[in-house]
Amino acid sequence: MFGSILTIGAMLGAITSGRIADFIGRKGAMRLSAMFCIAGWLAVYFSNGAACLDMGRFFTGYGIGVLSYVVPIFIAEIAPKHLRGGLTTLNQLMIVTGASVAFLIGTIVTWRTLALTGLVPCIVLFVGLFLIPESPRWLAKVGREKEFHLALQKLRGKDADVSREAAEIQVYIQTLHSLPKARMVDLFQSKYIRSIIIGVGLMVFQQFGGINGISFYVSETFASAGLSSGKTGTIAYACVQVPITLVGAILMDKSGRRPLIMVSATGTFLGCFLAGSSFFLKAHNMFPESVPLMAVAGVLIFIASFSIGMGAVPWVIMSEIFPIDIKGAAGSLVVLVNWLGAWAVSYTFNFLMNWSNSGTFFIYSGFSVLTILFVAKLVPETKGKTLEEIQACINPDSRGLPILK
Repeated sequence: MFGSILTIGAMLGAITSGRIADFIGRKGAMRLSAMFCIAGWLAVYFSNGAACLDMGRFFTGYGIGVLSYVVPIFIAEIAPKHLRGGLTTLNQLMIVTGASVAFLIGTIVTWRTLALTGLVPCIVLFVGLFLIPESPRWLAKVGREKEFHLALQKLRGKDADVSREAAEIQVYIQTLHSLPKARMVDLFQSKYIRSIIIGVGLMVFQQFGGINGISFYVSETFASAGLSSGKTGTIAYACVQVPITLVGAILMDKSGRRPLIMVSATGTFLGCFLAGSSFFLKAHNMFPESVPLMAVAGVLIFIASFSIGMGAVPWVIMSEIFPIDIKGAAGSLVVLVNWLGAWAVSYTFNFLMNWSNSGTFFIYSGFSVLTILFVAKLVPETKGKTLEEIQACINPDSRGLPILK
């Protein structure tokens, strides 16, 4: 319950994230998220029982749920198209860097001290938001013309000519205001359904590949495989994530989204299959000396492969594929599905491992195979394309609603 309640808070954050970001701005939503995370970590630190622990975890989950929608949208709105993928992946790089640092610190300090370290990035985020410009597109949307031009100029450089981009954004805003406000039920119209299937499908496969179950319980997984110290495997797990995610960020706008996610899913299949095989051998008392090494290798291959593509690419594609008239509602739906999957996997992982260690990893490897087939069949390449061109690939029969560049 303590492990999975974070994802319940994140689901609530996902449901409200689109409206919050539209009402108080991208920076305002991130600042609100930081406040929830600070309150959550303080509740964990000062807790004297399970209720306060769970409340703290729920609050941090809510903040994370809002951030998981707002940050990719904010980056997509401020980034030039040739840097959009790499910068969105940089978000994932920072996430895994934070997770890796937390894994490492957690091996040497108490959990209360670890909760205090969680305050540091929250405070940095809260203060740092005063130093960066708001999304120019959001400023234009709410009619703050002077701030819109200042923010765009600051983002592009004081000597850059932003007149053409400013005009394009104004056309986008005019189109946005002319469109009816989208409701959840509108997302399932035929002109939007393929975008929704792609966004929701990628998040389902990202989560049901097992990432949150494996990462939440990595020490216990290594211990159950027979490794003498779960901490050793945890440290190796933490050290693998960052450099591999950095490689993924570099490759994002070079190799393209589709090849990267398919290679990544192939690797997660191999990692889960290897880990599952190790537990199968252990259950049948075969090659006992090789089982711990196979389990560690399988999990490390899994996290390395996930970090290079499956971790970041779905978020990049999510920020690119939705038309402007459904962007808020669709984004909230996709993030909600992501966190619902995260809850399902993190909550059921221990039950599945008690049922069958090997069977759990074989199930996750099966979802990796389905990911490859799904991407090959439905997901378009978005590298180097404007958001209008991406929409034309997804829905070639549409009349091309303008999409923010």
